[in-house]
Amino acid sequence: MPSSHDWINKPLGVVEAMFAQSNSNPEWEAKVLEYFKGQLKEKESHSWVPSLNDVPLHYLKPNSLVKFRCLVQDMFDPEFYMGVYETVDPSTKVLRCGKYKDVTECGVDLNSRNTVTAERQTFYCVPIPGESPWAKEISFLSAARVVPSTSYVPSRQKRSYEEDDDMDTQPQKTKWSLTELQSSSPHGNGDSKRQETEAPSSQTTAPSDCSSHLDLNFPLPGERGPACLVKVYEGLDSFKLNDTLEIYGILSVNPVLTVIVYPYRDPSLLLLNPTESMETPEEQRAHDPPASLVPRLHMLYARPLQHNNPLLPSAPTEDQSAFVSSFLVEMASVRAELLAYLTHVLLGDGLAAEYLLLHLISNVYTRRDVLPLGKFTLNLSGCPLNSYTERLYQIVQQLVPCSYRLSMSLHTMNSMRLVPKKDYVANRLVSGALQLARNTSLFLDETQLEQGQLDSSGVRNITALGNLISWQKVDYDFSYHQMEFPCNINVLVTSEGRSLLPSDCQVPLQPQVTPPNMEEYLTTIHMAQFTSQINKFRVYLSLARTLDYSISDEVTKAVEDDFVDMRKDDPQSVTAEDLHRMLVVARLLSLSLGQTTLSRDGWMRAKHIDMLRRSRTEQQKSLNGNEP
Repeated sequence: MPSSHDWINKPLGVVEAMFAQSNSNPEWEAKVLEYFKGQLKEKESHSWVPSLNDVPLHYLKPNSLVKFRCLVQDMFDPEFYMGVYETVDPSTKVLRCGKYKDVTECGVDLNSRNTVTAERQTFYCVPIPGESPWAKEISFLSAARVVPSTSYVPSRQKRSYEEDDDMDTQPQKTKWSLTELQSSSPHGNGDSKRQETEAPSSQTTAPSDCSSHLDLNFPLPGERGPACLVKVYEGLDSFKLNDTLEIYGILSVNPVLTVIVYPYRDPSLLLLNPTESMETPEEQRAHDPPASLVPRLHMLYARPLQHNNPLLPSAPTEDQSAFVSSFLVEMASVRAELLAYLTHVLLGDGLAAEYLLLHLISNVYTRRDVLPLGKFTLNLSGCPLNSYTERLYQIVQQLVPCSYRLSMSLHTMNSMRLVPKKDYVANRLVSGALQLARNTSLFLDETQLEQGQLDSSGVRNITALGNLISWQKVDYDFSYHQMEFPCNINVLVTSEGRSLLPSDCQVPLQPQVTPPNMEEYLTTIHMAQFTSQINKFRVYLSLARTLDYSISDEVTKAVEDDFVDMRKDDPQSVTAEDLHRMLVVARLLSLSLGQTTLSRDGWMRAKHIDMLRRSRTEQQKSLNGNEP
């Protein structure tokens, strides 16, 4: 690997060398960041850096450079640390750099006048909630190969974090025999791996034991993977709660960091200001979990993720531009193939397939005051009961990089915590199932709802889902007040009749085929697709969301005139809300074809399918007189 320094295995050596050469000139800190950013700009250099998402923690070398693909779940209060300190030994007193460290190599002279106190902030970061198994698998296969940092040498280079979760959550069983390591397969059984990462259908709202150091505070139940305390030194204002980032930083896993294991640790070994130890025991347990379970990562560079699809370049580079240009040529043909696939999945209903495709590429592209523009919540009503909706979700999960299915049973709605809540005793944000990354596909299965009474928690959850759909926001619970957090989540509601939740568009499903065995039918359709074809669908859906879009003045005028004409014919049948929906549909139709501007033909096509949908909805209302 071409480098004048071993910048991946020994990044602290690079930092200390620049500090030693600086002669107390503060510009050395900027030079450190420029150096690492420069190294990461090298072609394929990102793939050289091991990932915490893909490599078990015990395989990684302490104080090495690693990366972490994550969501910022919580932001702790700023902390003071010793940016420059002096060693204790009077015969060899030297100034050392404390930046990007938690623990010193030698004792600190706490009375030295040369100590420089600095400030940093800690983010609690978790793996991106609901990341699809296929996205994890592709990321795993492209991850940097790592030689274990322990004394044994297993027969393979790495294993997925899910397979090591049982070991990592039980510190008393951290030593594995060589036989056990050699007998494990790289990926395990595919079905069992899916079962490991699949979220259970409910998550209780019973008060969580915040003193438990094993509570990793993942937003979704059943999630696996590492959580991480990220120490941030620069650009604090550029990060927000719920940001999705790829962080490059120096790994710190020293056991001295663990309050629970070392309650009487020597303060001279730590770089934190000992006078700042004013945390309650509950807060210490939440903010200082075992480093073997929640490692520390000292940020050198963070890259915001517009998406987490590993098949699509994530950074705006020349390579990405070339990739996009080449794929745009195929957009129309891939769209036709995906539409045919979704039509089969939706039991031959081509109109519902068209709307599902548009829903899957929808995205909040801007906000006008409180109104989120671009959202397109779809309600597929008339869904068959039994296992159809569950299998439909599994197919959607195979197409999008992030998703979660919420089974809206009475028990789930009354017991599950959807909205994050502030725990003032532990001074942390307790996560909820609606703390999701942008562009996550949230699948609300209303066919599971049975008769019964919603309690106060269930009513709050239904209200939270309604606010999410209508305003693309979640009101986090801070006990004494609520705080709005905007989001960008694609919501698909499946229901037997019209959904009790609001939606931007309702499409009654009209099956054209009635297979005797639904499970076998859907499995056959999915298995008939080649992996290369499914990968094209995955790229298509992610890429369509990233395209720019505009409407020319000429087409705008034509749309306005058309709307006036429609109102003349029947003022009651076409409202401003209808116009807004048709404009959203027209935008999505254009983008689905790779077109970045609206044409007259595109507008006429949007009007046509909206007319078909409204006709079907009216027909359904006449059949079901009790529906609103």
